[in-house]
Amino acid sequence: MRLSALTIVSAIVGMVASAIAAHGQTPQSIRIGYAISLSGPDAPGAAITVLPNYRLWVKEVNAAGGIMLSSVGKRVPIKVIEYDDRSNVDDAKAAVERLITQDKVDFILAPWGTGTNLAVGPQFNRAGYPQLATTAWPPESSQLWPNSFWFLGTPTEAAQGLVGIISKLRSEGKVGNTVAILNVADQFGIGLAQVARKAFKQSGFDLVYDRAYPVETQNMSQIITEVKRLNPDTFAAFSYPPDTIMITEQAVLSNFNPKVFYTAVGTAFPLYKQSFGADVEGVMGIGGWNADAPASKDYFRRHTETTGEEPDRWASPVTYASLQMLQQAIERVGKIDRAAVIKELQTGTFETILGPVKLENNLYRENWWVGQWQNGEFYGIAPATLPGAREVRFPKPAWHAD
Repeated sequence: MRLSALTIVSAIVGMVASAIAAHGQTPQSIRIGYAISLSGPDAPGAAITVLPNYRLWVKEVNAAGGIMLSSVGKRVPIKVIEYDDRSNVDDAKAAVERLITQDKVDFILAPWGTGTNLAVGPQFNRAGYPQLATTAWPPESSQLWPNSFWFLGTPTEAAQGLVGIISKLRSEGKVGNTVAILNVADQFGIGLAQVARKAFKQSGFDLVYDRAYPVETQNMSQIITEVKRLNPDTFAAFSYPPDTIMITEQAVLSNFNPKVFYTAVGTAFPLYKQSFGADVEGVMGIGGWNADAPASKDYFRRHTETTGEEPDRWASPVTYASLQMLQQAIERVGKIDRAAVIKELQTGTFETILGPVKLENNLYRENWWVGQWQNGEFYGIAPATLPGAREVRFPKPAWHAD
């Protein structure tokens, strides 16, 4: 009986030791997944801003041996699982659910766009995954979930940055009160137009044109013709990349050249400069960056060499910086512990290509709100307090005649 008891105890000890050893085994990879718009209307933005930075970061991390996990005493490479959400929130939700329940990935990277990030947010929250939203805005009530992190600020801040620039030009006698605004009829455009409309009116501007247009609009000629007839001093379009290109094309064709010409997402894209050449000079848009900072120049070089394309001058560096933060948070925790990583992201300070970053209530606050193309580079001009801010160049040159 004593021998049998000893045998049982030894067997139990062996089983426990085996379980501990298995639990402490070095993982072969850190599995990171994401659903991104590889097709559909969101694909151009995702392909320029988000996807190249996801791939650049993974390549650079794996080239260095992976992410350091102190719990196993070595670096572990990243393995990626990628799905196409087809620019559809239902497809995005289905893909995120698959990443969580079937693929059982360690971390999930955020999709492109405000609407999609808000749609999948509850899934990230329910499953305890950190959500680093770098191409999305939260509602005005700040973050929705404690595990979500928002890197582009809020629509109110963006609208106030634009109105502040126009107000200063007006105080200098350079522009008058007339303003025309357009917005794409989705969550981003509607939200930004609402706060901009209010800010312009509170500042005493006269909105002579205020119209929304459907997502995937294919022709802007009628709209631009209507706006040109009103001859506003300031034109502001709260647009998405395809619309930004179409609006500018039509403005050039129609010789619509207001004193201030502003378009939103896509203005900072290299595609914008490639499409319009010297005509980008003086165009304002959402975003911007400190192009002269050494870290910006190094990032620009690495991005261009690795992907074959220039980054956009707004959310691209922000996206890459968020991934640096994720890596540093994982390495500080030292193991795959999503709850601990979330806490570190909430409280830590991180060294990034943007400089030191510490989130405030899960929000990144050092955002560029307005940029302007100057001498072939999209410099941040507001807030003027940020390092590298440039003075506004005025007036905007006329479009070049063909």
